[in-house]
Amino acid sequence: MNINTIILRNLKKNLKHYYLYVFALVFSVALYFAFVTLQYDPSMSEAKGSIKGAAAIKTASILLVAIVSIFLLYANTIFIKRRSKEIGLFQLIGMTKNEIFRLLSMENLILYFGSIIIGIFIGFSVSKLILMILFKLTGVEGIASLHFSREALLQTIIVFTVIYVFIMLMNYVFIKRQTILSLFRVVSSAEGKVKKLSIWEMILGVLGLALIIAGYYISSLLFGGDFTSMNELFLAMVVILASVIIGTYLFYKGSVSFIASLIRKKKDGYLNVNEVLSLSSIMFRMKSSALLLTIITTVSALAIGLLSLSYISYYSAEKSAKDSLPSHFSFTDNEDAGKFADSLHKEGLEYKEQSIEVLQVDTNMKDIMDMNMEEMGFDSPNTILPVVSEKSISGVALSPKETVLTGYNDALKKFMTLKDSGKLVFKGKTTAINQNYIGLNKDFVIPFHFTAGGLPVAIVDEKVFEELKADLDPEIQLEDSIFIGVDLKNESDMVKANTLFKKMEISGRADSQLEMSTQQKMNMGLIMFIVGFLGLTFLVTSGCILYFKQMDQSEDEKPNYTILRKLGFTQGDLLHGIQSKMAFNFGIPLVVGLLHSCFAVKSGWFFFGSELWMPMFLVMGLYTVLYSIFGILSVMYSKKVIKDAL
Repeated sequence: MNINTIILRNLKKNLKHYYLYVFALVFSVALYFAFVTLQYDPSMSEAKGSIKGAAAIKTASILLVAIVSIFLLYANTIFIKRRSKEIGLFQLIGMTKNEIFRLLSMENLILYFGSIIIGIFIGFSVSKLILMILFKLTGVEGIASLHFSREALLQTIIVFTVIYVFIMLMNYVFIKRQTILSLFRVVSSAEGKVKKLSIWEMILGVLGLALIIAGYYISSLLFGGDFTSMNELFLAMVVILASVIIGTYLFYKGSVSFIASLIRKKKDGYLNVNEVLSLSSIMFRMKSSALLLTIITTVSALAIGLLSLSYISYYSAEKSAKDSLPSHFSFTDNEDAGKFADSLHKEGLEYKEQSIEVLQVDTNMKDIMDMNMEEMGFDSPNTILPVVSEKSISGVALSPKETVLTGYNDALKKFMTLKDSGKLVFKGKTTAINQNYIGLNKDFVIPFHFTAGGLPVAIVDEKVFEELKADLDPEIQLEDSIFIGVDLKNESDMVKANTLFKKMEISGRADSQLEMSTQQKMNMGLIMFIVGFLGLTFLVTSGCILYFKQMDQSEDEKPNYTILRKLGFTQGDLLHGIQSKMAFNFGIPLVVGLLHSCFAVKSGWFFFGSELWMPMFLVMGLYTVLYSIFGILSVMYSKKVIKDAL
């Protein structure tokens, strides 16, 4: 038998174990090739000017290489250890280490580059679909076509060839360092199996849970007014990050074993076969993979969190645009507004117009602030508020002593909480007017550029407004003091009116609600596209890694299945235990990752949009469904091992 025959037989024998590895490799190559193709696609030039598409895609492709490289190197480590006995047998029959390395290299060469060829073909086939998804998410009007790029092909081959060289280098070092005796012990020594839970591990377990809970608690206080300076806020963020990551590691290192040990003690050692196969395995195996599981959990939480936040912003684009621009179109110049009104009239589009004069007034808000302004870093309790007259706002009637605030930004509300009532002092250039603050409305009545960082607008009586106008401080007034809003009577005319708006020559400031919404969707759509595909790649690679770990454990526990079958336990009995075990092995990292991302998103979602639960639940639900597929595949593989055990 020559070496070529051995290569073909080994390849055929191991292919059934490598199928998910091949799938992940093909998937990674396809996604990378499609991403790189986007950089060189001529149709991307339509998006470059507004969303910097090519630069963003290039950055994503670099991150994609990092994820895939780590996965392939780690998967190769698992496989080379699984084949340690086979390598030892080859040495026993007289093969040299160089011959064994050449044999493994040829196997990997056929498998690896065969997968790359398939991946490039699939990547080319789906590149048009990916481009269409990008255009759909960003709202870019472009024609997606099937485009083959030689530059993308060359770049893909170079990148994955470099990864292959590193894989071969790892294999060479492994084979050279191992003796025949150590090769037969690699698998048995790879997993840590501790028979008794030590006091130290119990302490670590409790500490891990305490750190995670502490991180969650601090995150719930993060933007609630408990931290009153930027230094305190930054320190709190560092503490949250450190406590959650360290707590997660200690959770896998000790907490899981500690909890499982408590359950075993509660049962006084009387465990059924289901508990033997699930609890016992988790107690003694999960701690050996603590670092790996911590990385998977942390990156999963990061991917879910970023995708949730970008989707919240994308989902809330229209609502955010309406809050920032209360009218469909806003102008600060009467001539611009008149030209636009004329163009609407010529096209037969019905509209209504409103005009609001806005004053900038130095205001003492100390009495209505539910916080200390000096502790927040402000030099004084005074701030500049935009002020409008009640006559400009429909549905508002005030006495000369009453003031109502409206349009308070959600993010600012977390930092600067207002009381329900109190005193306000408006300071002019020479006089001060005392007012009774009577409440806060949610409605936004003027565009965002009239407000300072999302502060509310003060609505006052017409008489008070005239007094303030007569005593204005010119140094704090904006260049534009009039808001002219144009609203279409029929929402269906928005696109046509927006086309007219974009064709106009504007002398002052002018904004379109539709343009603002489209721009936000464009930016967030690109982020969703990149984070979504990177998250999907990580999901597939991390799921495969966990699958490989469970595959190894199933093979190691095959003698145990044989004994249990001989004792009279049916295949169904063992399968129930395996299902519980997989639910723990895949479910624990998933649940912990979801919890991490949930608390992270909840602590600062209001910076990104106006809707939390629906976008977050959709992202988490999709991630859970895709992640569960690998748990199901692991159960199916274990079922096959159980069937072969007797």
